[in-house]
Amino acid sequence: MKLTHTSPLISRPRIAQPMRKQEKYIVWPVYFDQGKTRSEGRKIPKSQAQQAPRLEEIMKAAQKLGLQPEIRPELAYPAQPWQKTGMLLISKKGSKLEMMRKIAKELAVQRAQQLG
Repeated sequence: MKLTHTSPLISRPRIAQPMRKQEKYIVWPVYFDQGKTRSEGRKIPKSQAQQAPRLEEIMKAAQKLGLQPEIRPELAYPAQPWQKTGMLLISKKGSKLEMMRKIAKELAVQRAQQLG
């Protein structure tokens, strides 16, 4: 069988990628970072955000809320590929915004306890 297609754009076979976990939300530390703007990725209001939250802090907050977090420390937020901040996968127990607000509240509680 002869190929008659002469276009330089030849379709390549797709490599099978693992399915995204549909029962999980992706959560990046930048969502809770008070030092970031909304256009830089912050999703929580500044009044509820924390200064430079660490992935481990967010994971502890999600665990306390029963969100069964899975940590992926080697990954980078897509808008900042040079900065490997890591990310969490959390259980879907409501809307993503609702889950982020609960995590933000728990982060504030954790930080207040650290300060004494």
